[in-house]
Amino acid sequence: MPVAKEIVVTGIGVFSSIGCNRNDFWNALISGKSGIKRIQAFDPDGHLSQVASEVASFNPEEFMTRKQARRMARVSQLASCAAIDAVKDAGLDLENENLARIGCVIGSAAGDYTNIEEQHVRFQQKGPGSVNPLAIPKIIPNMPAANAAIVLGIHGPNLAIATACATGACSIGTALGILSEGRADVMLAGGAESTITPLVVDGYACMSVLSKRNDEPERASRPFDMDRDGFVIGEGAGVLVLETMEHAQKRSAEPLAILKGFGMTSDAYNIVIPEPDGKWAAAAIAEALRDAELNPEDVGYINAHGTSTKVNDKIESIAIHNVFKDRNVPVSSNKSMIGHTLGAAGAIEAAATVLTVHHGILPPTINYETKDPECNLDVVPNEAREASINVAISNAFGFGGQNGVLVFTKI
Repeated sequence: MPVAKEIVVTGIGVFSSIGCNRNDFWNALISGKSGIKRIQAFDPDGHLSQVASEVASFNPEEFMTRKQARRMARVSQLASCAAIDAVKDAGLDLENENLARIGCVIGSAAGDYTNIEEQHVRFQQKGPGSVNPLAIPKIIPNMPAANAAIVLGIHGPNLAIATACATGACSIGTALGILSEGRADVMLAGGAESTITPLVVDGYACMSVLSKRNDEPERASRPFDMDRDGFVIGEGAGVLVLETMEHAQKRSAEPLAILKGFGMTSDAYNIVIPEPDGKWAAAAIAEALRDAELNPEDVGYINAHGTSTKVNDKIESIAIHNVFKDRNVPVSSNKSMIGHTLGAAGAIEAAATVLTVHHGILPPTINYETKDPECNLDVVPNEAREASINVAISNAFGFGGQNGVLVFTKI
């Protein structure tokens, strides 16, 4: 197979707390709108953290049949709907495509905890023979990717990536490799997550990584701010349509950006704490730029991982300075508005990075009030900023020391 020289982004599907399509998501993002509220998925009274970023009024039956929706966990519904919307956004007519040349890489960091928790309680109460027959097909981790392929009828490479909070970015990077090797013409790539459950929220809270600003939900996520006290758990999905430039040109598609490079490293340090010197996060950034055949001085914007935890934001700042030295490259964190969507984060934030390059507007980091000397960055505080960006990177770092960085360039 011929090796593809250039891979482009032609469509975006996003489901988030601030918007459930490309335009609504982008307009809310540059307006600095927060989607964080008191938890609605369950009664959070008594929980240490009671706020979350939820996809409100989500109705999968707007995109698929009721039967299809009922056979999926919410995480698969979000993934499938984002994939369907991405295909529509790309103007990709599947009836006129070779479906064996269209694949899917959609990952999830956690999968379906809702059914695990509910079915465990049911089994404990009613005993053997009581578990829902769809319990296992709903919870196994390849189901977001598998279900997206099923509803779209695509038969190319299909797999699920699980690299904690770097999942979405690593899924997109994996799809880049598949396309570059000539194994497909089009790939749907991204991540999905829906784990706002009592057990998961309590588990993270007991790790002391969640914000406790329960009386100020919209101000709870404050990446790089001196007074940050933890991340806000979120849900959602992001899927990009990636295709070879040759394929895009044949169907007269209008690309949004070029996916130029991907870098991936492992801290190999600790299951939850990043390597303190930011050495391997910086190495992932450097590798992504080498893959893109670019230099640090080419980069005009960084979409940060920016979790709003004390340790992570500090170490990401160190990593950025390790690569970019004294250059004050603009950096912003979408998590200030949409919370931390875990396995979906790298994908949703990659979508935001594509749109940043495409529109020439830098989304803000909201809730930034007090500078932290240990996070000495230009975080595009509180208001969006116009800027012509030719090269942007998107950082994603996860538990276990998983690091994934994507490079996007202007068409």
